Amino acid sequence: MMSSVIKRVAVCAGTALLVVSCAKQNKQPFYNTGVVYCSESNPVTFNPQLDTSSTTSDATSHQLYDRLLDFDPDSGRIVPSLASSWLVSEDGLTYAFQLRRDVAFHTTDFFTPTRTFNANDVIFSIDRWRLESHPFHNVSSGSYPYFESLGLADNIADVTRVNGYRVEITLKRRDSSFLANLATDFAVILSEEYAAQLFEQGNPSQIDQLPVGTGPYRFDSFRKDSYIKYLHHEDYWRALEGDVADKSLEDESLEESSDGILASDRDLSAEENVANGEDLNQATVEKAPSASVKQLIFDITPRSSLRLAKLMTGECDATAFPAQTELEVIRNREDLTLAEKPGLNIGFWAFNTQRPPFDNPNVRRALAFAIDKNTLLEAVYFDSASRAKSLLPAASWAYQNDADDTAYNPVLARSLLAEAGIEPGFSMTIWAMPVERAYNPNAIKMAELIQRYLREVGVEANIVTYDWKTFRRHLQEGLHDSVLIGWSADNGDPDNFYRPLLSCGAIPSGTNRAMWCDEDYDRLINEALKTEDLDKRRAIYHQVNRLMYERLPLVPIAHAYRYQAYRNEVKGMTINPFGGVRFGGVEKVL
Repeated sequence: MMSSVIKRVAVCAGTALLVVSCAKQNKQPFYNTGVVYCSESNPVTFNPQLDTSSTTSDATSHQLYDRLLDFDPDSGRIVPSLASSWLVSEDGLTYAFQLRRDVAFHTTDFFTPTRTFNANDVIFSIDRWRLESHPFHNVSSGSYPYFESLGLADNIADVTRVNGYRVEITLKRRDSSFLANLATDFAVILSEEYAAQLFEQGNPSQIDQLPVGTGPYRFDSFRKDSYIKYLHHEDYWRALEGDVADKSLEDESLEESSDGILASDRDLSAEENVANGEDLNQATVEKAPSASVKQLIFDITPRSSLRLAKLMTGECDATAFPAQTELEVIRNREDLTLAEKPGLNIGFWAFNTQRPPFDNPNVRRALAFAIDKNTLLEAVYFDSASRAKSLLPAASWAYQNDADDTAYNPVLARSLLAEAGIEPGFSMTIWAMPVERAYNPNAIKMAELIQRYLREVGVEANIVTYDWKTFRRHLQEGLHDSVLIGWSADNGDPDNFYRPLLSCGAIPSGTNRAMWCDEDYDRLINEALKTEDLDKRRAIYHQVNRLMYERLPLVPIAHAYRYQAYRNEVKGMTINPFGGVRFGGVEKVL
């Protein structure tokens, strides 16, 4: 197998080498001052509020935008970004954010800002997805799948402007995952001034097609199925403040002071933070783009072998989602680097529980016992993943090592099918993703293996796939019997797995692929958010795992490693375990 992979790559590399040689001769200045990333597909939108796919997140979240908060990719701690500090009230319902000053929005051919970032931008960005009455709520799609899957809008009572650089968010119910959700790829901050201009011009949807943010790169152009071009943001605030990424936090948030500061207009300044033992205004983790990198290109290349060929010849500096069969090729190249890290992800087989007979837990259990998960791991992941027992990977603080798990037992599978009245020859569909993801690098191959296992217990499975956009649309319409898909965590909180994937509220948003709604499940995951005590939360999630095993809306299959391949002349490239790829701080040293 490995020799055939090398041959395929060699053929592609030969063609790519001719192309890139000519390109380098004609565009030498670009290759010295730009970074090219071989991406696997087109983004659905340039606003990650509207889409949960990693393709969209990679192309937008950390290139174009910033958030109020960020995650430290090494420790997982929540750290400041556009909010330089924050306070949480004693009852856990009010969050006060002090905003960073002198943060410039992008100046582009289609927008010239007249002011810097302030509280109006925060309120606009949050109210757009939380308020159905907001003038921009129904612009583009009117769907905000990540926030809808969490029911976040329903729990926010108000977002208020205290002054130009201070915002308070009030919740209806305590939510121990709230800060983590504000640090995800989807919680980006848009320009309220740009939105107002577009609204006045009668073209509000342009905000999601021609984006404006505060991030390290600004949008230049996009040609579908070909490329996205970004330019260096000359006034990026992190570059102006200096690179302070190595400073860490001792605490994730500040406690409310005894003088009732939460209700006052006094700024939460750097001086006040230092008095608490830390300078939050300086403790950021995102990095400014290198002054030597003037532009960033996403070269849209769907075929993994061609992405690798471009990487080998130098046409691309880094590549998305190297195939499992290509990893050894990359490791053996002296001019390439392969970074790897355990992934906060889950690959699974979900059953559409709203379609008979998959609404019967015994039918779902029968299908789960019909497959050998160990064989799936060996054949699809090539020792680059661990077997999943529940939704949570071992890296999570709530991971349960002794969680119940299904085992390969075709005799039991046949018995359960017979008890459920399923006759031999029963037919069903397995939908397989057309794209590669870390949590499932080859869904079609996995579907073919499951198809054989099901045939042994008298079930005929038909494999269905479409282009990625059509595939996701039909999934949301509930046309599938079952689907091989997965989830990459947007933050380290366990709720980021349990709620988007299986809660009742996540069905309309499309992230609950099992379309499963269980009152006991929702009650438990809601209970887990009412306390900050990790031991209590862990115990509740263990109850959730048991309930999932008994009712089995989906079969957890694998937690996969994440890989990032790039050329040795690229410096500062790291794997972000909590979301999309980051090019801030990346440079090319020739």
